[in-house]
Amino acid sequence: MHMADALLSPAVAGTMYLGSAAAAGYSIRKLRSEKEEQKIPVMGVMGAFVFAAQMINFSIPGTGSSGHMCGSMMLAAVLGPEAGFLTMISVLLVQCLLFADGGLLALGANIWNMAFYGCFVGGMVIWKRMTRNGMTRRTIAAASVLGCVLTLQLGAFSVVLETLASGITELPFGVFLAAMQPIHLAIGVVEGLITSAVLLFLYGTRPELLWNGTETGEGKSRLSRRGTLAVLAGMAVAIGGLLSLFASADPDGLEWSVERTAGMAEIQPEGGVYALADRIRAAASLLPDYTWKGGKAAGGTSVSGIVGGIAVACVCMAVCFLLRRFRRKPGDQKNNEET
Repeated sequence: MHMADALLSPAVAGTMYLGSAAAAGYSIRKLRSEKEEQKIPVMGVMGAFVFAAQMINFSIPGTGSSGHMCGSMMLAAVLGPEAGFLTMISVLLVQCLLFADGGLLALGANIWNMAFYGCFVGGMVIWKRMTRNGMTRRTIAAASVLGCVLTLQLGAFSVVLETLASGITELPFGVFLAAMQPIHLAIGVVEGLITSAVLLFLYGTRPELLWNGTETGEGKSRLSRRGTLAVLAGMAVAIGGLLSLFASADPDGLEWSVERTAGMAEIQPEGGVYALADRIRAAASLLPDYTWKGGKAAGGTSVSGIVGGIAVACVCMAVCFLLRRFRRKPGDQKNNEET
């Protein structure tokens, strides 16, 4: 559901940047007051895993469309809403700058559509409420599917509203809405099942890795913490480096909806700000569209999956170390109030 710059006006793009920045600021303030050093490697590994999982486009039968994981609901269920949100920002930032996936002007909107709903609605509302009386395999599966379906529907609806507010006449509200919501409903169900499988793996091996999870109840630790993270890291390498080669070539849900509504695969933007954003993104992109520049040599997709996962993990851990470096001391707030 990565939006291109052409789908947004500069004013709407700027507004979405402000909204996403406000949510990021809240997340940073929240995490600065917590002592959770153990989250640092988990954020890195989970960020790399979600990046790799997003490279697997799965076909939606009978539509000619495909879908891919969003991953924000999964991140929230493991890391909590705030850490999950910052991890998802790292994924989207690396995708945009290194792989030209999603527009630079549209990055704020993509963060809101793909990260905010999954982390704060899916995590703070769905996951927290459904697991507040304890986790079972049934509640984990139900929360995963419901959370992914609901938050993907919210994200898809936001895309439609953003194009409407941007005055994109090629995408009439009613027609675009009728294309976007059903296809993302199907994608949400598949993502919910995949999310459920990953969370149930964690519940069965190291349940305390889940947000609000403990070692009591049905779940009992069967692997060490390091061993569990190693399995997830190995899966990220395998998915990004190998399974990504078998991803569906069909357009994803957003591209498919745009083509069905506008009758064209891409909408061409007009204006110098779009050209500037595109030049910046092109200069930064290492492997545009997850392949070598020019697309002539083989192996670009596999390299993209591995390099991208490493880059996301590094960004996540850098954010964590910065938060720890500038963590608010317990007495700071009291001193400020006295002053």
